[in-house]
Amino acid sequence: MEFSALGLLIYGLPLLLAIPLHEAAHGWAAWKLGDPTAKYMGRVTFNPIKHIDPVGTIALPVLLILSGIPFVFGWAKPVPVNFALLHKPRRDSALVAAAGPAVNIVLALLSALALRLLFDDAAFLRGDADWWAKMLVFSLFLNLALAIFNLMPILPMDGGRILNSFLPRKASEWYSKSERYGMTLPLAIFVIPTVLGTFFGQNWSIFSHFLAPFIQKMAIFMLEIVGFS
Repeated sequence: MEFSALGLLIYGLPLLLAIPLHEAAHGWAAWKLGDPTAKYMGRVTFNPIKHIDPVGTIALPVLLILSGIPFVFGWAKPVPVNFALLHKPRRDSALVAAAGPAVNIVLALLSALALRLLFDDAAFLRGDADWWAKMLVFSLFLNLALAIFNLMPILPMDGGRILNSFLPRKASEWYSKSERYGMTLPLAIFVIPTVLGTFFGQNWSIFSHFLAPFIQKMAIFMLEIVGFS
């Protein structure tokens, strides 16, 4: 990735849309399902500034870009949700959790559609493509990565909340205890193997071996949906 004024536009704009809108979708879904907490706190908005976390939305992604690590992730300020106010807490908690990844999938599809409208073929995948092509390609892959990463069945990820809503009550109570570790476990799954592999001169990145190939297949699938052959 290039770190320059143009690079900040290419990679920064998709990040400033994908991550905050993911959180806004959670707040909007909770509001529509009975919990107005996020609405009252001004978090049901598409204004990225309202959702930016200085570390997760700006510092960490920039650090990853500069370090050359082959994946970029981050987070926004979590949207407050009072699950007790939801109409049907167990069902609706799954819907609230699914809203974030759903928005990222829609953004990925819109990025693919924009590429289709701007280009006749997949020449935009060349390294010498124009900046707007690079931005749309990055947006496509970024949003797919965020959707898939957040759907990991580990709390506090969205996939963990979705899974938790389907578990029997006793199992749900036991599973919920894992949330006390926050983002430690999800980050460890990706970061520790990468760091250890680098130390031993090996590629042990879970992202490279498992997540990246799946994201690539999903990106190709979306491009085919919008008309690329």
